[in-house]
This record gives sequence, C-alpha cells and structure tokens, in this order.
Amino acid sequence: MRLLFIGDIVGRAGRVALLDQLPTLRRRWNLDFVIVNGENAAGGFGITEAICDEFLEAGADCITLGNHAFDQREALVFIERQPRLIRPVNYPPGTPGHGSYLFEARGGERVLVMNVMGRVFMDPLDDGFAAVERELSACPLGLGADAIVIDMHAETTSEKYAMGHFADGRASLVVGTHTHVPTADAQILPQGTAYLTDAGMTGDYDSVIGMDKEEPVRRFTRRIPSGRFEPANGPATLCGVAVETDPKTGLALKIAPVRLGGRLAPTGPDFW
Repeated sequence: MRLLFIGDIVGRAGRVALLDQLPTLRRRWNLDFVIVNGENAAGGFGITEAICDEFLEAGADCITLGNHAFDQREALVFIERQPRLIRPVNYPPGTPGHGSYLFEARGGERVLVMNVMGRVFMDPLDDGFAAVERELSACPLGLGADAIVIDMHAETTSEKYAMGHFADGRASLVVGTHTHVPTADAQILPQGTAYLTDAGMTGDYDSVIGMDKEEPVRRFTRRIPSGRFEPANGPATLCGVAVETDPKTGLALKIAPVRLGGRLAPTGPDFW
C-alpha cells in the first residue's frame, strides 16, 4: 500500500500548498491513503469545519490533530460528526471525538490511524504509551488492520523515538509532528516499522516555525509580548513522508521524506 503523511498545515500558506499539490500527488504517486495533520490550519491554531472539509475534498482520507485540537471552539462540536478528524487518543475519557479510527483505503484495505500526544514539556494528558498499547491490542496489524499509522505529536525527540521502538513491528509507520522542522532520520526500524522523528510543517519556512518572525524575535530579545502570533504567508513547503507497505504483513518496505515547493530543497520518493 502507498501511504502519504503530510506534516502540520500552518495557516493560509500551508492550506494553499496542500490544496494546490495534494490532488496532483494522489494521481502522480497513485496513493492509496493520505493523512494530514491539520492542528495549525486555522490561523496557526486549530481547525474549522470549513477547512476540514476542504482538506478532505482535496484528497485527504484522514486529518490528525494535537495540542491545538480544540483551539477553535467549533471543533468540540463538529468533531463528533466527522470521524475522519482524529484528536489525541490519550485525552481523558469523555473528550469529544475519536483518538483512533479504522478507515478503508482506496483498494479496500483497512488502515488504523492513531493520534497520540506526548507528555514531556506538553499538557499532562493520560499515558500515551498505555493508550497506544490498548489500540494495538484491540486491532493488531495483519489481523484487524492492513496498515497502522501513529502520529506522535510530541515536543521531544526522545519521546518520539521511544514510541517508535515501542510500536516497532506492530505499526506500519510512527511519525512525529508538532516541532515543525523536518528531520533527516527517515528509516525502517529493526522489526519493520517506518519511522521519522518529525515530518516537518507545511508552511512558510521564512518564519519561526511557521509564524511571522517579527513577534517571536521581539519576544526573545525584549521579553515583552507586543502582539499576537500570526502565520507567515510566504510560499510554503509541503513536508511529509511517503511509505510503501508489504501487503502480506503491513510492515514498511520503503520510506522517503517529502519536501515540495517553498524554500527547502525538494525531495520525494524515487521508488514510485
């Protein structure tokens, strides 16, 4: 199966890049399933129903979130009627929406998508490792699902790597989000799980992790806020990761980082 995961969409620049490029990528790479992290899509903070619908219409099969999941208050309502929008699985019981969902890919394959949030330097949610264990036990790779993707929305590299090894051999892909900078460690772990510490953002890289650089620089140099953080609106780079899985096992055969457009050097899968 051909999977594409696209990193955090930041503001209007990120949305434009996704809407412009995703329909073409689905056709050119003959993709079976596409996941997009959309937690920064609405002005850098959260997602609206209109934006969610745009992403799905453009070719996303599923949208994951993170620590900004409910910054747009309407998300508390529409997430209940939109199963393709996934919030972190380790939110407390009773939180609206789903933390994981079993989808059907283009060819009928079953794809389990999980969104989990780290706890180091982040909100103190429930234990993400225990939550992932419950989901993997309930829907094992090769039995309940033909592919499993875990979006590990976390601050620290160590916690993301720990999740990768924790799920190695039991998931098709563990990919990090949240820090907005693409890492160079795309690999297949020893037991067959594809791993990347951070997919990077889909946004303007002439910025401070997607935000217009003036206000963050002022805060670092003067220590006094002088305005809101606003997304940078220059040309965006679409960042993510492409994975091909073994139809017999659901484990990864190939992995490649994706960077298209904007300021970063382009790269993509050469195996498609």
